[in-house]
Parts: sequence; C-alpha cells; structure tokens
Amino acid sequence: MSLMKLLGLTDDASPDSSTVDDADTDTIRRIVAELEEMDEDRARYLAAFAYILGRVAHADTNFSDVETEKMQEIVHGLGHLTEAQTILVVEIAKSQVKLFGSTENYLVVRRFKDIATPEQRVELLDCVFAVSAADDSITALEEWQAGQIAKELGLSHDDFVAARLTYRDHLETLKLLRKNA
Repeated sequence: MSLMKLLGLTDDASPDSSTVDDADTDTIRRIVAELEEMDEDRARYLAAFAYILGRVAHADTNFSDVETEKMQEIVHGLGHLTEAQTILVVEIAKSQVKLFGSTENYLVVRRFKDIATPEQRVELLDCVFAVSAADDSITALEEWQAGQIAKELGLSHDDFVAARLTYRDHLETLKLLRKNA
C-alpha cells in the first residue's frame, strides 16, 4: 500500500496494470507512477536506486540532512530530473524505507539486480558508500548494510572492498583504531 493511500489522500495510488511489471514492488510502482512522463524502465531504475540509497542512509534509523542532500545530488545527476522530481523521488524512497524497509529491502535490491548491468550495480555500491560518508562518518551499521547490499546485488567481495576503500577515511572502525593507536 502506498503512503498516499494509507493516509487517505487518494483513491488508488497504484498505476494501472498495463504499465506495471509484476516483478516490481509497491515501492518501485509508487515512484514510477509519480514519474509518469519519464520512460517506465528509467523511472523503475531510478526508483530502485533511490530506495537502496535510502536503505543505507536509514541503517542507523535516522536520515541526516547531509545524507538526504547526497541522495538528492546523486539521484538528480543520475536521472537528469528537475529539482522537484528529485526531491519527490528521494522523499518517497525515504518514506518507503521507513514504512516498509523490513519487507521491501531485499525485494527492491533483487529487482534492481534484474534490471541493472554489472557496471550499474558497482556504481550503485559506490553511491551507497557516498551517502554513508556524507556526514564524514560511516558507522558499523552503515558499513554492514553496504555489505548486505553488495551481496544481494551479486557483487564480489573485491567489488565491496574496492568501493569501501574509496571511503576508508570515513569508516568509524578505522577512526577508532587510529585514535587508540
């Protein structure tokens, strides 16, 4: 069920069945519906991408302002969306993560894996770390969540290590080791 329908703000937030792929989750369908003028496949890709960024940003049960801004920056650049569309996509993704994260997380990543190339999956993992590092700190929970996402995307351990290495100065575990050394 969509947030708008849940709040009673619309009769039916689901797009008609002719425009929805059966493999899509409610999260992906909701964002695709909001981006109707965009190519459906592109909207589906952006919906899943934004949701997964939201998943790592919410790993510590909080979306910081800088994480939200980083998500918007990435989605805007990736999707070539207007500012309003970018904000809408990110806010819907964040709401869906908060409301349905426990049931949607794996399903959305699995769907993204199905529609993305191997290069796009690696790009997503890099963006996951960029969002995690937006506040200059990657917590152990965020790092673990990034690892889960990498596994669900079917990426290798080497892919995970390479992405994490780029952001090593932000890893809380390494900061603590340096501090105690």
